[in-house]
Amino acid sequence: MSDHNFIDKSRKQWSSESAFIVSMAAAAVGLGNLWRFPYIVGENGGGVFVVAYLLALFIVVLPIMMLEVASGRLTQGNTVATFKQINQWGRYYGWFVVILTSAITSYYLVITGWTLGYSVDATLGELKVFDEFTKGFNSFWYFLAVIGLTSIVLIRGLNMIESLSKILMPILLVVMIFLVIAASKTSGWQQTIDFFFEFDWAELKNGQLWLFAFGQAFYTLAIGQGYLITYGSYIPRKTHLPRACIIVAVFQTSIALLAAWMIFPFVFSQGLSPDKGTELAFATMPKVFSELSGGSIIGIVFFTLFFAVAFTSTLAGLKVVVSTFSEEFKLTNCKAVILVALVMLVLGSASALSFTTVNLQIAGDPVLNVIDRIAGGNIIIISGVIGATLFCWFISPTRIHSVLGTTSHWWEWRIYLVGRFLPIFVLISFMMKYF
Repeated sequence: MSDHNFIDKSRKQWSSESAFIVSMAAAAVGLGNLWRFPYIVGENGGGVFVVAYLLALFIVVLPIMMLEVASGRLTQGNTVATFKQINQWGRYYGWFVVILTSAITSYYLVITGWTLGYSVDATLGELKVFDEFTKGFNSFWYFLAVIGLTSIVLIRGLNMIESLSKILMPILLVVMIFLVIAASKTSGWQQTIDFFFEFDWAELKNGQLWLFAFGQAFYTLAIGQGYLITYGSYIPRKTHLPRACIIVAVFQTSIALLAAWMIFPFVFSQGLSPDKGTELAFATMPKVFSELSGGSIIGIVFFTLFFAVAFTSTLAGLKVVVSTFSEEFKLTNCKAVILVALVMLVLGSASALSFTTVNLQIAGDPVLNVIDRIAGGNIIIISGVIGATLFCWFISPTRIHSVLGTTSHWWEWRIYLVGRFLPIFVLISFMMKYF
């Protein structure tokens, strides 16, 4: 059986454009929005960072998102198959993306396990601060539980992911709006308003601010990790791709902003610092909920929401790897899922054990933190830029236009303008930061 025939037989499609939009939104909404965005905002000046982030996302990063989705739709293959069709070197970059996504997903499984554990503890009324939660082997057991849950969903296939996404996304939006309303009644609400709307516009001249803004924009839209290519390869033929991507981007941005407005009022009302990083959720929020009126209920809602978002994001990363293994090694979906689960067990165990009594470390830091800094840092930007460069210099605009689902050439022009000149901009940004 030829590669093409195997892929055609094994590849299904989303049932509709709306199903793709909801599923892609569920994939991209994740720890980057609820966990990373608030603390990055807190560390980079509040409102001024949001302005830079929004400009970067809608002017530069959104066209790259469309390019990745369109490329997946064009080739109808996994990440490796897509880049393999560009030129002989594309295959190696495709595997680099899969390896990068595997590394990121391996520790995402651990963090998703934390959110599951916190959700369970909150429901049982036994919510603990992070140091207490990670005593013993909680981190490892919940890591195993998440591997099992995600494997079940992936074995069920696209229909299961569609159904899960359609349930989780409306609940996510309702719960976040509820928590923002609750946050608006705290004493930290006015301080949050000042944090977002009172800032020095001159800070926009700061090159490092823009580097962080672009990095977060890449995270928000899941650029350079194979998510968009993989999900794009399942798009129904009649889908208007730019419209679908714009809707997903607006939704992602709204969720990120809602997360900030949900968390910071609680943080300020308790006299906490906005730049606590991971502690905003796992170390400080339990304290916040314990001192709030009705905090036990809010805690259950918050951490259940956290788990739902982390779970769908982890599913997306696993789907990238499963799709590649299935099609490149001619495996059934079930066998590919089992193989990927074993790979994740091997890759993620060190990260999980770094927050147990074993306390695995590299140069004095937990293994998870080291992997996050390496795989989840500037490599994401570099990966996205290389991918955009390959697409825009080796695939003709006519071919990309043929899968956009629109007669207008406006987005095609935007995509190629950004894709061909973004490497120069990124090079200048890195030089401004490091030299």
